[in-house]
Amino acid sequence: MASIPLRLRDHSYDVLIGPGVRTSLPEVVGRLGAGRAVVVSARPREWVPDTGVETLLLPARDGERDKTLATVEALCREFVRFGLTRSDVVVSCGGGTTTDVVGLAAALHHRGVPVVHLPTTLLAQVDAGVGGKTAVNLPEGKNLVGTYWQPSAVLCDTDYLTTLPRRELLNGYGEIARCHFIGAPDLRSLPRAEQIAASVRLKARVVQADERDAGLRHILNYGHTLGHALEKATGFALRHGEGVAVGTVFAGRLAGALGRIGRARVAEHHDVVRSYGLPTAVPSEAGTADLVRLMRHDKKAAGGLTFVLDGPHGAELVHDVPSDVVTHVLTGMPRAPLAALVAADAPPAGRASVATTDPARS
Repeated sequence: MASIPLRLRDHSYDVLIGPGVRTSLPEVVGRLGAGRAVVVSARPREWVPDTGVETLLLPARDGERDKTLATVEALCREFVRFGLTRSDVVVSCGGGTTTDVVGLAAALHHRGVPVVHLPTTLLAQVDAGVGGKTAVNLPEGKNLVGTYWQPSAVLCDTDYLTTLPRRELLNGYGEIARCHFIGAPDLRSLPRAEQIAASVRLKARVVQADERDAGLRHILNYGHTLGHALEKATGFALRHGEGVAVGTVFAGRLAGALGRIGRARVAEHHDVVRSYGLPTAVPSEAGTADLVRLMRHDKKAAGGLTFVLDGPHGAELVHDVPSDVVTHVLTGMPRAPLAALVAADAPPAGRASVATTDPARS
């Protein structure tokens, strides 16, 4: 088991990573002094650990279509019916969309109830469940309504990953692949648990330095500007990690077109993403003009098109990238039908699968 501390000025917690760490939940709830708990779970009841206190279990569904203000309202109304107070705790058990929605509901109910995350997908364990960002979508774009609400603990039980279909595992590697370009060492040859721990250590280091996206934390959105646009343009048929993977390849090409990096580094973006078995081409169903329009709604944008791009001093936020350059690079990206880009959603061999979609992150 790995224990990674995340220490902030006003709040600190630990991220536990390893098999069976979900059984630590009663101890965590006890340390918080919570009298009761609401567990919001997108996983079967048998995968939800005991909290050690009186508990209301609410079903949830992972997926962008339920990542809405209506879902947050429905959860908060259940909290009220249960009589949840700020002396109690909310627990999420699911993928990144679940941690986002439940985190936001916990932040809003009584202006803040403690929350503990049990991320159950690879993407949620390496990114969405850690760092305190919560958000839901609007019809106009992804993650446009949210706030920061740090969890009181994050329990990344790697046993959950044995239940994931192949495509969902690959989805998580989209976030791991982008770590290569924002300060992580080469993670490709490491065992999965070590890849998770390295990704979480990187994120913890960045969040500790910049909790609320004032500067450095923007690097965590590497590949996300196009990635989010691709998710929206395909009606979320392309999942979050898949979109980030394509967005990472695009970010390399765009940085090259702007003279920020050389050809070898541009090629490295493609090679790293491809080595994880992730897509590197833009779905042919997504039109260039629509993608550029969607990227203008990205929450990092302060007016013009804004991207996190590699450069001589590493990854950094670049504002007002000329739209003609963006269009030119995007037009030059390889294209393929969506069905040809994604892995078959087959269950893991020898295991019963848990149906899940986790196209989650900011």
